[in-house]
This record gives sequence, structure tokens and C-alpha cells, in this order.
Amino acid sequence: MLDCKLINHSFNPENIVAMSAKLCYSDKTINQLLNEMPEVNSTKNFIKKLKEMGHLSPFEHITFTFAIEGISRTLSHQLVRHRIASYSQQSQRYVSEHDFEYILPPSIAKNDEAKVKFENLMHTIRQTYDELVAMNVPKEDARYVLANATETKIIATFNARSLMNFFKLRCCTRAQWEIRKLANLMLKEVSKVAPNIFDDAGATCKKGYCLEGKMSCGLAPTLQSLIKKD
Repeated sequence: MLDCKLINHSFNPENIVAMSAKLCYSDKTINQLLNEMPEVNSTKNFIKKLKEMGHLSPFEHITFTFAIEGISRTLSHQLVRHRIASYSQQSQRYVSEHDFEYILPPSIAKNDEAKVKFENLMHTIRQTYDELVAMNVPKEDARYVLANATETKIIATFNARSLMNFFKLRCCTRAQWEIRKLANLMLKEVSKVAPNIFDDAGATCKKGYCLEGKMSCGLAPTLQSLIKKD
């Protein structure tokens, strides 16, 4: 079962973003800026202004670390495509995959015939993996028979700017179901500790437009159609 916890984040993240941005325009020393940490309301307005201006480099100074379990290797392969992040994943080379857990896609779970075929295959893979290891095949080679459905665990650390991009892409209804579910859980977690930073994070349809072009699900007009109207 998918589990995502925010296990660490930058201290006072919203003030760090605000202070970092103000440094760009101020003749004050860093110590002076630190001693003049802004009020909550002014920080909220300032962060909103930064996002509207597209001045996003200050958001790179704060990081968020997630402990993620109950995901498939299919998901982790997608996750690591987001390269401005750090990952530590459970190794199939060193960790035994006897009786491995697996992720069952909803589309298969609701189809009795498909579910039986899927679960039978997982049983066969488990059995084959065990037999290979019993034949003294190293785990690093026996893992070649494992399925993309095999459950894995990963620690992931993102800066806020990278997270904004991640949420824009992966909260979209066009994203694959499993990573979309994870992205929404991650967004829920960071919104607890940095609500002003992530108040408008997510798919761009929340902002009234869609970046998917002809692949749009139709929840919002495509950016191309809006440009044509103008």
C-alpha cells in the first residue's frame, strides 16, 4: 500500500525563500535580513509576488525529504526522471526479493480474469527467482526475472522549485495513475509546512489552462487555444 511521509524539510522554509529573494534587491547584510524575518502576512504576499514574477530561484534554497513505500518499480522509473532531486532506493542487488510484494493496478484488480492471470504470473516469477537463487545464481542476476510491479522503497529529496515542476506534470490527469497518486500525497504533505509556497501547486488546469495540447483531458482550455483567442 502506497505510503508517503515528509520526514524532513528546511527550517522556516517560507521565510528562507522571502529572505533569499530580498537579498537580491537589498543593500542590507545577510545578518540584518535574518534579524528582520518578515511577518507571516507579508511573507505570504511576497511569495505570491515572486511566483507571479517568475522569480523562482529563491525557492531552490529549501528542500523537502520524503519516505516513500509501497510503490512499484514502474513508478520509481518515472520518479527518477525528475533529475533535480536526490534518491536512495532499496537495492535488488543486495536485498533479497523472496516473497516480494507487488503492486496491482486498479484496472487489473477490477477485472477478475485479468487479476487471476496477473497473480499467477507473480507467483511464477517468485518461484523462478527462488529457484535461481537456490542454484547459486547471485541476487544481482536473479533479479532480472522480477517484474516492474515489484514493490520498492525510496527516499527522495526535492527543492521547492523542482517540486513545483513535479506537481505541474504529475498531478495532471494525463499522468500515469500511480505516480499521480504519489504526487497528490506529496503535495498534501508539503502544503502542511509551506502552505503559501504550494497554495497553487498542481496541474495547470487549476490556473485555468492546459499544457497538454491535443492530449488534453478537457478540464481546461489548452494554452494554444487561449493564445489563438488573443
